[in-house]
Amino acid sequence: MTYWALNAVFLAVAAILAVIARRRMNWPAVALTGLVVLVMTAAFDNVMIAVGLVAYNPDRISGVFIGIAPLEDFAYSVAVVLGLPALWSILSRRDVRAADAPAISGSEPGGTGTTSGGGGGVS
Repeated sequence: MTYWALNAVFLAVAAILAVIARRRMNWPAVALTGLVVLVMTAAFDNVMIAVGLVAYNPDRISGVFIGIAPLEDFAYSVAVVLGLPALWSILSRRDVRAADAPAISGSEPGGTGTTSGGGGGVS
């Protein structure tokens, strides 16, 4: 399996999440974050490869490099920059829906069984 085949899984999941959350995402912030993360990835990946912390099987990479870091190494950064804000947006939307839902009568601990909010508590 090549690194691109493995990356395709993560990139596909991130892309699906981004499409689902596209209207709720702050795209300028995502773009700025992406730029910063990709620059940092380039810097730190090149250092880690240069000092021998990480090595890649040449048969499994495309042969396209940014410095000495293979292009495939940047896919995880792209997946995170797209996927995390999208997932946050999707999960936050669910929390808002749950908070806006009417309370079920008597479901609160120590509740009175009514939604009027008056009396019935322990004095």
